[in-house]
Amino acid sequence: PREPAGGVLVVSAGTSDLPVAEEARVTAEATGSRVRTLYDAGVAGIHRLLSRTAMLREANCVVVVAGMEGALASVVGGLCPVPVIAVPTSVGYGASFGGIAPLLAMLNSCAAGVAVVNIDNGFGAGYLASRINRMAAGADPAPGGGGSR
Repeated sequence: PREPAGGVLVVSAGTSDLPVAEEARVTAEATGSRVRTLYDAGVAGIHRLLSRTAMLREANCVVVVAGMEGALASVVGGLCPVPVIAVPTSVGYGASFGGIAPLLAMLNSCAAGVAVVNIDNGFGAGYLASRINRMAAGADPAPGGGGSR
């Protein structure tokens, strides 16, 4: 099958979010999407994200993986015109409550086009992002099964 255009972009806030971000990346690749990554681009060093806004606009879907306060999903949602899948992670210290704090922040995002999966659900985010990407590219959204219309 032809590789979909645009692809999926996986963005992580910090290095401690990498296991979940990698789960999303591997899942999206395994289900037929081209994936690019932008890691360690959290709001504490927002210049790393702002210098890559072209990457945000080129993707068909963006997965944002963040723990701590979970603010990155809202920022990305405000910067890009495509669906954003937010993945809260259980990493963090202080009052992150095992991922509850970023989950609530992401659920209450004021940016339009941000959807949220459960805490540490890189697989679910990667699979959904791949389906969105493949649909945007005019390909079968679920190669090898996984649902029917």
